[in-house]
Amino acid sequence: MSQRTVIGVLGLGEAGGAFSADLAAAGAQVRGYDPAVPAGPGLVAASSEADAATGADLVLSVNRSAVAVEVMEAGIGALPEGSVWADLNTASPAKKERLAEIAERHGIAFADIAIMAPVPGPRLQVPMLVSGPGAVRAAELLSGFGARVEVLDGPPGLAATRKLLRSVYFKGMAASIVEALEAARAAGFEDLLRENIIADLTAAGESTVERIVSGTYQHAVRRTDEMAAATEMLTDLGVTPSMAAGSRDLHARLSEDS
Repeated sequence: MSQRTVIGVLGLGEAGGAFSADLAAAGAQVRGYDPAVPAGPGLVAASSEADAATGADLVLSVNRSAVAVEVMEAGIGALPEGSVWADLNTASPAKKERLAEIAERHGIAFADIAIMAPVPGPRLQVPMLVSGPGAVRAAELLSGFGARVEVLDGPPGLAATRKLLRSVYFKGMAASIVEALEAARAAGFEDLLRENIIADLTAAGESTVERIVSGTYQHAVRRTDEMAAATEMLTDLGVTPSMAAGSRDLHARLSEDS
């Protein structure tokens, strides 16, 4: 990959900082901007979103969903024709579609990139999915510097959908484990519950998902009462039963639908 390839990175936190450093080390000219984090060694320190985007072949927006539109509107006008704006923020498919519409109005190709695993460790080689009109070009540029990018044949929002569906499962499970351990700590049984969780996760196999799903539907009525009791217990322990109450309500809905 030619050193003349210019990549603007907006957001130099954990992910943006790692990506920008790895891209620069691999030979890209990286123009970095973050109002709260200074550009690291090897980067061209930009003074604004527009400055970072000036002359770029590709812009990586690695901020937060809450500011994704604002950041794009501040910088996209500086991009030259034929470049790509890639949004790596964890945003809804609807927001990715809105970003793509803004990019199209400016004559710029848009890429929806989903980061599919924690960045520390693999850094730029973390698995990523990309969709949208700029997907192929974004993947070509990033892959040339060692990134692992899978192109999805679909519109902006498809990559985000794939990521967020996994997030519902994985982040929901993680939150339930944290809440359960917090309650177990309050009840004096944290070590025991931690051992139970480790044993369950270790024993999981190909049939686990189907067993969980079928059992949830089959026993929805009984489990509604069980999770109502768990919600009450957590409240008595002084633990906010966010996940327990959500589980109670989901089982109640399933029992009504059956």
